[in-house]
Amino acid sequence: MNSTRFLFRAMLLSFLSLMTMRAASLYAASPIDGQDNQMPSAAGAPAIDVRGTWSGTFYSNHSGVAPSTMTVVINTNSRGRIVASSALTSHCLKSARLEITVTGSEVVLAGSDKDGNNMTLRGSLDNTGTQLKSTYILNGSATGGCETDEGTVTLSRR
Repeated sequence: MNSTRFLFRAMLLSFLSLMTMRAASLYAASPIDGQDNQMPSAAGAPAIDVRGTWSGTFYSNHSGVAPSTMTVVINTNSRGRIVASSALTSHCLKSARLEITVTGSEVVLAGSDKDGNNMTLRGSLDNTGTQLKSTYILNGSATGGCETDEGTVTLSRR
C-alpha cells in the first residue's frame, strides 16, 4: 500500500512541476500590457522596425476572386503597442484595425473591421526589411456578406 501511495505522490508531484514550468514559460512569453509587440530577435538584437506605410496586392487561392490592393499604416499607439490602420479595396474587409506582432523577421498582422470581418496576415520580411512576403486568411462576418478567402500578398514599404 505504501509503494502505491508513494508512486501516486511522485506522479502527482511530477505533474504539478511540469504544469508550473509550462505556466511560467507561457507567462514569460506573453507580452506585458503597455509594452510594444516587438520581440527581440536571435542573439538579443532588436527586432526590425516595421512602422511606416506598406502596400500590396492580395491574390486569392480561389479562382474567380479578383485581386485586391491594401495600404497599411503601421505606428505605435499611446500604450506602445504596434497597431495599424488599413485601406483595402475589397468588398469583404474595409478599414480594418490591426495589431502587429514582430518576432525576428516574422510578422503577423491580425484584426477586424467594424462589420466583424477578420483578417490574419503572416509572413517574413526580406533581408532589406522593405518587403513582407506573406499568406493571408480572411473570414467573413456572421452577416454572410463575405466568405472565407486565403491567398498570398507581398506588402512593400513605401
